Amino acid sequence: MVETAFHFSHRVGVADVNYGGHVSNSAVLNIFQDARIAYLAALGPFSEIDLGGCGLIMPEAHVYYRREMFLADQLVIRVRTVELKRSSFTLDYRILRDGTLTAEGQTPLVCFDYAKHKPCRMPQLFKSALISFEGL
Repeated sequence: MVETAFHFSHRVGVADVNYGGHVSNSAVLNIFQDARIAYLAALGPFSEIDLGGCGLIMPEAHVYYRREMFLADQLVIRVRTVELKRSSFTLDYRILRDGTLTAEGQTPLVCFDYAKHKPCRMPQLFKSALISFEGL
C-alpha cells in the first residue's frame, strides 16, 4: 500500500482486548469499519448507508494478523481503494503501531439498494469523488 493512503487513528481500548490480552479478531473488523466510515466521510457527504442514492453491503472480509496489538496502543490505519467496478469497490487496510505492520486486510463493498434489497450501480457522484480522491 502506498504512503498516500488515507490515515485514521485508533487507540486500543478495553473493549478491543480479549482474554488473551491482545486485540480480538472482532475488534480488528470494528477498527476497519471505523476507518471505512472516516474514509467515506473524507470523500464527501457519504456514509455506508448513503452514497448519494444507495448504501453499501460487505459480502466478505479478509484479515491477516501480523503482530499482536495491546491495550492503549496507538494505531494508524491506512485505507485506500484498490479496485473499482461498476457496482462495487474494494478497500485495502493496513494497521500500524509505531510504523510496524500489525494487521492488514480487504473488504469488497457492493453498492446496495436497501429499499429493493438488491445490488445497484454505483452513484456517479460517489464514483467521481472516489476517483478524484484516489487519483484513479
